[in-house]
Amino acid sequence: MPSDQSTWLIAVPHDGDAEGLLPEVATKLSQLSRSSASTVAELGIPCFKTGTLDSLIALSEELPKQDAFFTSVVAKTVEALRNLLNNDPAKLAQHIVVDERSVDEYLLKGWRWNEGRYNIQRSLRETVDLLNKVFLAIAFRSSGHHVNHAAQEMASIDNTMKSKLNNYNLVKGSLVQMQRKKTGNLSVRSLVDVVSGENVIRDSEYLQTCFVAVPNVLKKEWNLKYERLTGMIVPRSSMLIASDDEYNLFSVVLFKRVHDEFVQKCRENKFIVRDFVYSEESIAKEREDLTVADATEKELWTELLRVSRTNFSESFQILVHLKILRLFVESVLRYGLPADYMGLAIKPDARYVKKAFNILTSQLSYLAPRSGRSSKKFKGGSEEFVGEYQALLEQEFYDFVLYEVPWIIY
Repeated sequence: MPSDQSTWLIAVPHDGDAEGLLPEVATKLSQLSRSSASTVAELGIPCFKTGTLDSLIALSEELPKQDAFFTSVVAKTVEALRNLLNNDPAKLAQHIVVDERSVDEYLLKGWRWNEGRYNIQRSLRETVDLLNKVFLAIAFRSSGHHVNHAAQEMASIDNTMKSKLNNYNLVKGSLVQMQRKKTGNLSVRSLVDVVSGENVIRDSEYLQTCFVAVPNVLKKEWNLKYERLTGMIVPRSSMLIASDDEYNLFSVVLFKRVHDEFVQKCRENKFIVRDFVYSEESIAKEREDLTVADATEKELWTELLRVSRTNFSESFQILVHLKILRLFVESVLRYGLPADYMGLAIKPDARYVKKAFNILTSQLSYLAPRSGRSSKKFKGGSEEFVGEYQALLEQEFYDFVLYEVPWIIY
């Protein structure tokens, strides 16, 4: 049973039995419910060069692994876009596109094989290798590396995206940490934008200004106690600098020699001495670092969004082309020659997936005799030859060939 969160790609022999199949299936699916959202479209499956049975069997074993890897890379690219766009449905719909079209429009509005890029006169093996090469080139186009030995280095696409994501996340994390210092209550937030030069005693050999965050409920107690917390506190030196919903920030002047004792006494009375030394140079540097980090984050975000958007568009197209190749290879193994097949793309209504699949199974039940595992599929092949691949040929299949393209849920 196919997933209820995917579009189904189907192949059947293109012969007299398939005439009128598309409108019949579309009509029956639309009758499931007046509000049924099922969509049916034709897929153009080219007549590739079939090659030998050996090569088809080899591809039948290899393509599922490539399909799984391509699908995972597409999924990771979508996840990167989700993170960049804060999972905003409207923004995701704007950027998760294939050649500036939605995924559904790409699959269900007249999909055709890209012959300009993947010439069908090539062998199936050459076409698969070319898909691998283009898949790799997606990543290397932005990184500036030369593409070589593509089939062996496909993982570089994934690695390049990981590298860009890691770099962005490091900068983003640094920026968030800097911005977090500017938020919170007065007991934790940065005092760079709270304290000014007028609030401190500078260039004194003996005196220093301390800044103390006092809970609102202890404000009166602070005013009564601060002069007597230790000796050598300048009388009437406490000044209210700022306040918020939880704390008041006071400045107080004392002799440097009693600083440590003052901190301890404040702690005992639940007053929080802020570890802050006013320095115009440090303040300027902190502000500059924040500005640079903010600009860098925006620059990396823009670049990563561009790369992710482009990578999605191209990698999704390659994934669909690979699935079409799988449809063709499995159809030849299933139905034999001539290698002329009709493709259908069906996006079922998620509420009626089981019913839709039952309709499809019933509509294509005429294929049951032809989908049997018979050695007659390849004329001239001996029983011994077919027996060598019997385990593969006897895999459980539907009467029709079906592969899925997972939906991208916004």
